Amino acid sequence: MPSHHHRYILLFKPFNVLSQFTDKEGRSTLALFGPFPKEVYPVGRLDFDSEGLLLLTDDTGLTHRLLEPRFGHPRTYWVQVEGIPTEDALRQLRSGVMIQDQKTLPAEARILPLDPAFPERSEPIRVRKNIMTQWIELVLREGRNRQVRKMTAAVGYSTLRIVRVRIGNVEIGGLQPGEHRELTSAEIHSLRHSVQLS
Repeated sequence: MPSHHHRYILLFKPFNVLSQFTDKEGRSTLALFGPFPKEVYPVGRLDFDSEGLLLLTDDTGLTHRLLEPRFGHPRTYWVQVEGIPTEDALRQLRSGVMIQDQKTLPAEARILPLDPAFPERSEPIRVRKNIMTQWIELVLREGRNRQVRKMTAAVGYSTLRIVRVRIGNVEIGGLQPGEHRELTSAEIHSLRHSVQLS
């Protein structure tokens, strides 16, 4: 079925929102930010306390490949950590760190030269006044549970805030938390191409 029959929606998931449409426990869900076409579902998930890009689609072929580790499509996170990571810590992140007896795949890691201009979080991060914080960029090609937090902790830095800013070549751009937009045909093509779908 040609991909133009499918829907592709990019959502900036806010902090403390589940990556699903319903919750028996009454927590905030994606349904707050719709209405969305009823067939679309999030591709993968972002933790309740993480923010940023979530792709909603009814293209099951694309969903399957984006979640299939062997296609290793890049996901880019901007991560605010406590303390200023050393070059050695960044090097460890790049080469992979041990999480639960399993080494992470090599990642890209760098210090962001400027703090990103995200809006304040609904619940402010905890800042200790005598400890500097720093934003870093991490590009991962796998999606293990709470992986970003576990990786920064493994090299000695606790994560204060995580925002996913890019999936493949699709970027968050000017979206604000809770806002969404349809993908452009160029973005759809690029995303499908990146996981070897025509």
